[in-house]
Amino acid sequence: MTGKECIMPADCCDAPALSGIDQVLPALLIQARVVGEVETVPITAALGRVLAESVTSSVSVPPADNSAMDGYAFAHDDLPGDGWLPVRQRICAGDPVTTLAQGTAARIFTGAWIPAGADTVIAQEQCDRNGDRVHFTAPARCGANIRRRGEDIASGDVVLKRGARLRPQELGVIATLGLGRVAVYRRLRVAVLSTGDELAQPGEPLPEGKIYDSNRMTLIGLLQTLDCEVIDLGCIRDDLEHTGEVLRTAARQADVIISSGGVSVGEEDYVKAAVQRQGEIILWRVAIKPGKPLAYGQVAGTAFFGVPGNPVAAFVTFCLILRPFLLRCQGAENVAPLVMHALADFDWPKAGKRREYARARMAPDEQGEYRVSLYPNQSSGALSSLTWANGLAIIAEGRTIRRGERVDVLPFSELLS
Repeated sequence: MTGKECIMPADCCDAPALSGIDQVLPALLIQARVVGEVETVPITAALGRVLAESVTSSVSVPPADNSAMDGYAFAHDDLPGDGWLPVRQRICAGDPVTTLAQGTAARIFTGAWIPAGADTVIAQEQCDRNGDRVHFTAPARCGANIRRRGEDIASGDVVLKRGARLRPQELGVIATLGLGRVAVYRRLRVAVLSTGDELAQPGEPLPEGKIYDSNRMTLIGLLQTLDCEVIDLGCIRDDLEHTGEVLRTAARQADVIISSGGVSVGEEDYVKAAVQRQGEIILWRVAIKPGKPLAYGQVAGTAFFGVPGNPVAAFVTFCLILRPFLLRCQGAENVAPLVMHALADFDWPKAGKRREYARARMAPDEQGEYRVSLYPNQSSGALSSLTWANGLAIIAEGRTIRRGERVDVLPFSELLS
């Protein structure tokens, strides 16, 4: 990555103009480098990992015609006018395939393979059993209640494509193919550090004039939701030489470096200057609120992000920008979160120049329509607002909102998994 590939004009890092997220994010995703190493892991250890090879089925699912419910299997053409058939077999799931004698029925249970000679299953709720005979109390359609061989997955199907991020349901599909291991990209190594002489560490006494370092804990938790390998470099002091030394160490160990704080314009904000000594700043400041002072660049060839020091701004910029970038570095193809829609339970009378992401809570009303309300304190320092919210309401640049209008919402269920 070089300055020639700069996302913004060459003087962007010193210019007052801001770049919109619709411009920044696609450009960043182009810069994301997928980790090259591939490893084969047990499917029990594959949750959250990204497939490095497509998965092709060598079997059919289900492997044979089987019963979709508890009931009775028979040949439709053998059904007599009075609706009675003798019951000659009892077939459970896991039993070997049998042959049904002509003119008889078999008691069958869900998942059991259909015996040769049978072509229909009727539910037990539609039957009357009398000794060794059964009477069908409802019409039976030929072929009813049978799950056909390969109707879910056929042998030779490409079931999961390379770049798929493995959720519990993907692990279940892989298991149903009989595969115990799967090829995935290695875990992304991400170094995390916070900056600021004002920071104290949780669990320690709080000296006068200090605040506890919450951003690093938040960032580590966010990275763990993405199954990254976290390299915790702790909190570094406000010193240019020390900051540069830590960044050089991080560049040797990690695929991506994330720093909290130190990328604004204050005299004690040393991270930006230290990064420029070791590499370059490619992006600085994005037209979103909260989260404007976001830096992106490289340190000795390693991708670097500097997130704002305000805790909500750090959280929001991670979710909106770092999360898709890191997913792409992990090899994931689909990195865009699902956007939901809800009716505003608030007024937003003043249009802003930046796109705003307001802490919001969605809930269905009595008619089942989702409505969204806002936390009363939208300060970027109000970290507790994130524990109240279940998403971020998106308020576009230049937009005002009246109660009852439809609003786009990014649910945390999408952003935190």
